[in-house]
Parts: sequence; C-alpha cells; structure tokens
Amino acid sequence: MIKESFSDKLLKTLFYLFLTLFSLYCLLPFISVLASSFATESEILRSGYTLFPKTFSFQAYKLIFEDNTIYRAYGVTIFVTMAGTVLSMIFTSALAYAISVKSVKYRNAIAFYVYFTMLFHGGLVASYLLISKYLDMKDSIWVLIIPSMISAWNMFLLRNFFATIDESLAESAKMDGANDAYILFRIILPVSLPALATISLFYALGYWNNWFNALLYINDPHKFPLQYLIQRIMNNLDYINQIAADVNIPNFIPPAITVRLATTIVTIGPIIFLYPFLQKYFVKGLMVGAVKG
Repeated sequence: MIKESFSDKLLKTLFYLFLTLFSLYCLLPFISVLASSFATESEILRSGYTLFPKTFSFQAYKLIFEDNTIYRAYGVTIFVTMAGTVLSMIFTSALAYAISVKSVKYRNAIAFYVYFTMLFHGGLVASYLLISKYLDMKDSIWVLIIPSMISAWNMFLLRNFFATIDESLAESAKMDGANDAYILFRIILPVSLPALATISLFYALGYWNNWFNALLYINDPHKFPLQYLIQRIMNNLDYINQIAADVNIPNFIPPAITVRLATTIVTIGPIIFLYPFLQKYFVKGLMVGAVKG
C-alpha cells in the first residue's frame, strides 16, 4: 500500500470540503422551499423566503389535503408510474435488443423508422384524434401510459449499451439451445443493470411529472393524476387572487405562495426516494450510450 504524502492528503481534504460546501449550496433552495411552505402567507409577503420561519403554519398543507382527492390522485400517479415504467422497460428493452443484434434482418430499417419519429410528428390534432376516436382510450387510465410507453431516445441509449456487450455471451447460449427471449431476460438484462436503472429513472420521472395527457384525455375526476390535480389547484388559487384584487376584503390574504411551495414539496417528495435505491446503478449508468454501437 502506497503511503499518501501530506500534499495528497491536503488536496483530498480540500476536494471533500469543496464538495460538501457545494452540496449544501445545492440543497439550500430545496430547504428554503420546505421551510417557507410552513410559513404564513403574510410573513412571506413581508419578509420573503426564509430558512427559519417565525410562525409555523400548516394552512397550505391543510388546504391541499382537505379531502381525499389528493390521496386518490396519489394512487393514480403511483399506479401510472409503476405500471408505465415496467411496461416501458419491457418493450424498450425488447426493441433495443432486436435492433442491436446484427443477425436481425431489416434492423437498420427498423432503427431508421424509430429515429424518424424523433424528427417528425403528426401533431397534436392527429394524436388527439387517434387516441380519443380511433383507439377509444379517452377517460381511460391507460391513456396516461400507452402513448408514452416507448421513448425513441431511451431506446437508442439502451441499444447502444446492448451493442457494447460481448456477442460471445449470446452465441454460447444459442449453442446450448437458448432462444432470443431467454437470452434477453436471463443473460443480457442481468448484465445491463446500470443502463436499466438509468433508463427506468428517466421513464419514472416522465410518468410522474406528466400532466398534459390528463389535460387532453381525462375528464373523470377520479382518474386525475397528481400533477394535473396540482395544476388545477394552482389555477383556482390564481382565480381567487383575481377576485381578492377586485373585491377588497379586509384582512384576507389568499395563501397562494405558500400553497405553491407546499405543492412543490408534495409532488417531488416521493420521487426523491427513488434515488437512494438507484444511486449505485445510476453512477455507473451515466455513460449509457456513450459507446457507439
């Protein structure tokens, strides 16, 4: 074992100190939002955002959780995120593996077809008519999953990662009588955990933050996802602010800012818990797609 010199130890200490200070600097905005969400509306209007509110208030959170609507929206979003991520990874992995195998006929044509969808799109009207009229998925929970099931960008990232895996693994399995499905699920995917974790995180974030499909296709309040419900709450608060500005009500301050801060915590809180479980794979998966396939 090589003994570190004093200069090396000093340099490492400075690096750790810098990273610690930088991490705290990055956490300050989130801590400020969290602390300010427990402040009163009048205090924020008077003193601005703070790390230590003088008066703690749960008024914003009471307004958000006043009935079971937010809990139902949480259930919808959790189901969409979990089911959508699993289905997206299955179909994306299957397509990526198919066009990464050199023996597959027309794989370049299939890859070009997928790539073409990244450049040209039918437009909002065409998509709306296809999904609502011809596929008849309007007001269905699956309309929040199926249209976003495969991302061409994620598929190409995964394809490039599969292309870096030694072909001898698949060839030896075929010599033992394994089919392509067995090779994909029992050989390729287990050695691709960093890539799968990274792409899964991309899909999960996309499903969790998606609200536009609900705006277009969901009319049933029982099927509103969390993000769309939060947007409706924010729009209602803006309307209340307009009324409060037109009608001068003494001592009435609509909790618009605190509710915005509270909704930020409510919406991003659960998805943050994904990172500790995926961190060990995510660091390795940062180079997904960096090697040309």
